[in-house]
Amino acid sequence: MKLATIKDGSRDGQLAVVGRDLKTAHMADAIAPTLRAALDDWAFIAPQLDALYAQLNAGQARRAFDFDPAACMAPLPRAHALASAAAWPNHLALEYRARGADMPAALLDEPLMAQGGGELLGPYDDIALAHEEWGIDFGAGIAAIVDDLPAGATPDEAHGRIRLLMLANEVTLRNLVPDEVAKGGGPLHARPATGFSPVALTPDELGDAWRGGKLHLRIKSTWNGNLVGQPDAGADMGFNFPQLIAHLCKTRRLQAGSILCAGPVSNKESSKRGALAPGYSCIAQQRSSETLADGAPGTPFMRFGDTIRIEMVDEKGKPVFGAIEQKVSKA
Repeated sequence: MKLATIKDGSRDGQLAVVGRDLKTAHMADAIAPTLRAALDDWAFIAPQLDALYAQLNAGQARRAFDFDPAACMAPLPRAHALASAAAWPNHLALEYRARGADMPAALLDEPLMAQGGGELLGPYDDIALAHEEWGIDFGAGIAAIVDDLPAGATPDEAHGRIRLLMLANEVTLRNLVPDEVAKGGGPLHARPATGFSPVALTPDELGDAWRGGKLHLRIKSTWNGNLVGQPDAGADMGFNFPQLIAHLCKTRRLQAGSILCAGPVSNKESSKRGALAPGYSCIAQQRSSETLADGAPGTPFMRFGDTIRIEMVDEKGKPVFGAIEQKVSKA
């Protein structure tokens, strides 16, 4: 099923079930007022939401209305925990090579992960920042919302507790990262916000595209109207979602409604050209490739007024999550 949170002036919004074609929706207030409430009692609530989803898709829902992605908050506007990983080793390898360094072998054995922070933005919310000079970068990736998990949970346990998947735009202020890392902490200020797709969906909704704990579809990034990336999210993913979630649980338990972002998608053949060239999912990837090829980066970071659109379509070309479409604005 597909779920969204509709803006109503409150912190958590109102839960709605969205049709498979993303054209209609139905408020779920008679079942659960918010997604947080649904996640707190998922075993009882989810079957009721799924029944409403079936009615909506069959055209039998009594109070259906036209779905407007611009009216959505993040599917889960407030998370119990937010973590960010680097699940695609090629993303890190490019950065290390551009600096003339070898990527530590340990990063192939254990995922790099950091505590997340910042705002959880809706799909059409502006990315409001004070300075362009901070090096504004988008980050097109996938995120999972999980149920309760104990500390030390195994990947198999984690796999069964992935409740929802969504697209994510992990905003990074690249020019702030070096100073924060040099101090032995961070990134904190360099991670101001993450935007999410209008819809979150249960893994079963993806069919064969969800296998091995990975989402095997292309994620498209369009910057100021220009397609800059469409890598395969399932290819070259070094750590699948169950492995990432289990790593997060190594020292802590997770509460229902925790979010794990897997980082910008990156395929090894990022320099390949043609109709299905992978391209890039964050500007840092492109700048690293340019440094390796030309000795210096040529692509600038985002400026005020720039837009980024992130979306994913299935094998039939139909949208899966709806699109993230955000503008960078001056705070």
